Amino acid sequence: MQKLQSQGVHHITITGADRQSTIDFWEGVLGMPFVFEQPNLDDPDQGHLYFDPGDGRLITVFTAEDRTPKRQIVDQSQGYLHHLAFAVSKVSFDQAVDRLKERKIPNSGPKDRGFMDSIYFRDPCGMLIELASYRFEPPQGYTHTDVLHRAHLIRVAAGDDHIDKVHLANAIEALVANKALSLSR
Repeated sequence: MQKLQSQGVHHITITGADRQSTIDFWEGVLGMPFVFEQPNLDDPDQGHLYFDPGDGRLITVFTAEDRTPKRQIVDQSQGYLHHLAFAVSKVSFDQAVDRLKERKIPNSGPKDRGFMDSIYFRDPCGMLIELASYRFEPPQGYTHTDVLHRAHLIRVAAGDDHIDKVHLANAIEALVANKALSLSR
C-alpha cells in the first residue's frame, strides 16, 4: 500500500471563544495578522477567523459570541492536543516573559530544551501555547530538521540523553563538510 505523502501543515483549527477575545489573543498577543474571516461552513452560527502564524500558512479559530474565555486547563490526555508551539526569534524570545507579564499572562519562564529554548503559557480558553526559539541556524541549503536529524545520530552514537549544543555544533560541521568543495581534501 502506498503512503499519502504530507508536504507540511496546511492549517490548524482551534475552537475559541468570542470574536474579539480571539483577535485580542492571536493578533494582539502573538502578533499573527488577522487575514480574513467567514462563517464556519459546517455551522453558520460560528465565525471562522484566519490568522497568519508567520510562515504564510494558517491558524484558524472557530468563534461564537455566546462563548467567553475560560482560562481553564484543557484535556491533554491521550488523543488530545497537548500544546501548540510557535517559532520565535531569539530577540523576541528574550522579550517574551516581560511582554507576557505586562499583559498579566502567567508563564513558565524560559525552559532549556537542549536544542531550543521554550516558554509556556495558556491561551484565553486554556490551551497550552509554547514559544520556541532554536539555538542554531542551519547551514545554507539545509533545514532545522536536517541539523536535528544529524545531531540525533551524533547524540545516540555518544550515548547521551538528549540533543545539546555540542551535538548541534558537530552536526552543522558535518553537514557543511559534506557539501563544501575544497582543494585541500
